[in-house]
Amino acid sequence: MCDAIPVGLGVQCQLADLAQTYYEHMFHEIPKTRPDTPLLNQVNDPKQLRALNESQLPELARELREYLLYSVGQTGGHFGAGLGVVELTIALHYLLDTPEDRLVWDVGHQTYPHKILTGRRELMPTLRQKDGLAAFPKRDESPFDTFGVGHSSTSISAALGMAIAAAAKGEKRRTVAVIGDGALTAGMAYEAMNHAADLKANMLVILNDNDMSISRSVGGLSNYLAKVLSSRTYHHIREGSKKVLNVIPHAWELARRTEEHVKGMVIPGTLFEEMGFNYIGPIDGHDLPMLIHTLKNMMDLDGPHFLHVVTRKGKGFIPAEQDPIGYHAITKLEPCATKSPSKPKYANVFGQWLYDMASVDPRLMGITPAMKEGSDLIRFADHFPERYFDAAIAEQHCVTLAAGMACEGLKPVVAIYSTFLQRAYDQLIHDVAVQKLDVLFAIDRGGMVGEDGPTHGGCYDIAYLRCIPEMVVMTPGDENETRQLLCTGYLHNGPASVRYPRGSGMGVEICTDLEPLPIGKGEIRRHGSRVALLVFGTVLGNALAAAEVLDATVANMRFVKPLDEALVKQLADSHELLVTIEEGCVAGGAGSGVMEYLQHQEMLVPVVSLGIPDTYIEAASHQEQLAQCGLDKDGIVRSVRDRMRRIVAKSTIPDEAVTAI
Repeated sequence: MCDAIPVGLGVQCQLADLAQTYYEHMFHEIPKTRPDTPLLNQVNDPKQLRALNESQLPELARELREYLLYSVGQTGGHFGAGLGVVELTIALHYLLDTPEDRLVWDVGHQTYPHKILTGRRELMPTLRQKDGLAAFPKRDESPFDTFGVGHSSTSISAALGMAIAAAAKGEKRRTVAVIGDGALTAGMAYEAMNHAADLKANMLVILNDNDMSISRSVGGLSNYLAKVLSSRTYHHIREGSKKVLNVIPHAWELARRTEEHVKGMVIPGTLFEEMGFNYIGPIDGHDLPMLIHTLKNMMDLDGPHFLHVVTRKGKGFIPAEQDPIGYHAITKLEPCATKSPSKPKYANVFGQWLYDMASVDPRLMGITPAMKEGSDLIRFADHFPERYFDAAIAEQHCVTLAAGMACEGLKPVVAIYSTFLQRAYDQLIHDVAVQKLDVLFAIDRGGMVGEDGPTHGGCYDIAYLRCIPEMVVMTPGDENETRQLLCTGYLHNGPASVRYPRGSGMGVEICTDLEPLPIGKGEIRRHGSRVALLVFGTVLGNALAAAEVLDATVANMRFVKPLDEALVKQLADSHELLVTIEEGCVAGGAGSGVMEYLQHQEMLVPVVSLGIPDTYIEAASHQEQLAQCGLDKDGIVRSVRDRMRRIVAKSTIPDEAVTAI
């Protein structure tokens, strides 16, 4: 391949040969034993990476990809995005002086290779486990994690803030933001780019584009243009020409527009150029020599620059390349064993309900912010494509879109994760609730979410919804009740929400009808004595188990708002202690609503509020998180007995009464 190549191009050609050899090395299965990675083992810090010869980098990429496959197979986690940025991650750490230079990753799904190359290779077996590595960049985990993330579209804003700080302090350091094509659908990214261009900030934005529909743009011509347009020579000529032409009336503007239109004919970057960024690309994000050549040219250019890199999600692992959605994340590999029949997940219950309700009501419109698979809108979207709207990662737009539909008599259902609904709080209040519009929020991932940690936990929705006037807030106790309350919220005329957790429930039988429950009415699930457990949500199973030990009454409250005040009064009149239980924050949560009512009624019954304490719950298994918060069976029993001991100590009740509980 390199025959008859001029000497000056010999090294580059050699690198291209190595890259081609690498491309041919594809993986078909996840390694079950740790692979041999002698080159990767030498890299415990990006300084050691930068000490390697450039010709060694394709082999490093192969080893990094294989080790990534192995480590994620052991722990589970986000998968495809990391495989797609192996070469980009190597190139960035090879050329940047990290962590002095600031490298800001968007979302965080793509940062496993970054973690491996920044001193955390041997800690990868602890990923997403209690006291282990976080699933996303985390500032207190490593100085190389410059900004903590989990939600999308934050990288450009954060990087701009860092670039401004560097300029203010007179520090010469480079700032790079890496954002995915999905994250670029959010308005926040464009707000940041508009501001960066206005400030003429010295920063580089890299678009990691793994949408294969534009991959045809990658080829010899665009690679050649990227080399030319990113070169210092081109920029010197361009700036020199500007000085000359500025003395001729209208000449520079004519030249600028001519350049813009020529670039627009062959490069899909006119939008970014119009915003004030110097656009380069698209280039092949798996061509290491090309990446390094282009980035090296761009690193020290002044002003805002934009590099468009096309990658393949799941690159190098055949099953992930063929099914990038299915391999977005994986669970850890388990030994082969006989599996019991799986119970439907709460998201599946919602998906089936949505399809069933849409089949009988043509007004129903399903809306989601890029969560079709996660929220299980697949069947609905397939059968009712004209009534399915994926608004991309644009939660604010999703909510106001629903408000606009409701104004015209449609019945929009917004399927959204609790943690993502936080991003549309103003729209929820201003555009839906204030106008009393008929929108149902199906809030998935309510409560803690295990290994994904605090950025993805749905800990606050009960509190932030409960304070909104006339918002119906529902917390079903099991799968069947989830379906019933979805019907209730949908048939209610006004804003309503149903929150349900990640994963599966207790396995109760699910009715197929579409009948609502009476709004604001709970039920007694177990009759006991002395202690009443008022349960909001799917911790109901743990509460029932604890009640058997305590001989306690269990009330499945169902509604946070409107609260079943008659049931609360009945329980307060007939029990010595009320215990509210919810998988949501204690501060301002459902328990607060119960105590506010009791105070208003001047009822002095003791109350214990169990929920998520006033701290961030770090990654662990969901069961470990429940135990940490005292929301498992043992934790509930322990809290009740501790409080009863204090009550006894202040009264004339004999000690043996506590022992009996």
